[in-house]
Amino acid sequence: MLENPRPLKVAVIVGSVREGRFGAVVSRWFAAQTAGRTDMTVDVVDLADVPLPLVLPAYGGTPSPETVRALAGLSPRLDTADAFVVITPEYNHSFPASLKNVIDWHQREWHAKPVGFVSYGGLSGGLRAIEQLRIVFAEVHAVTIRDTVSFHNAWGGFDPENPATGPAGCESAAKTMLDQLAWWAHALRDAKTGRPYAA
Repeated sequence: MLENPRPLKVAVIVGSVREGRFGAVVSRWFAAQTAGRTDMTVDVVDLADVPLPLVLPAYGGTPSPETVRALAGLSPRLDTADAFVVITPEYNHSFPASLKNVIDWHQREWHAKPVGFVSYGGLSGGLRAIEQLRIVFAEVHAVTIRDTVSFHNAWGGFDPENPATGPAGCESAAKTMLDQLAWWAHALRDAKTGRPYAA
């Protein structure tokens, strides 16, 4: 396979929208891990800035004008992305409703694209949220990356004075995940160039 020279567009989705969320710390750390890469550009999609309603319209229904405006700002960013990284906490053994909401409001935007995960939480490090997200993304024809980055008891592992400094060993985990994400993104992008994906 010949690698496409155009840098990959990676949409990094910050999943928590709670006030006082820790996701902003994790997303700053992750941005520092991608800063030195020349094979990808990163677009941070913060769901706190996307006011999508939790209820989808009935089949054949029309979204409200507010929803149309929100989608007009978000959908093209997802559509043009070659790959995704989801940053998620774990809420009650699962992932935030805001993530399910943005996944459900879209369909074709996810097709035949890879998704990597960065999770954080208590003892489990958010891994149970990732387990459930894998099932959801499979339903929208996305490919999830095997290796993840997870922060166990995350709140004490970061240096507030230096967002690029996280728990020991996580930089290596991020590089492994991003390398795998890039491989899949190139493979799927090249494949779709020769044969469009039919869901």
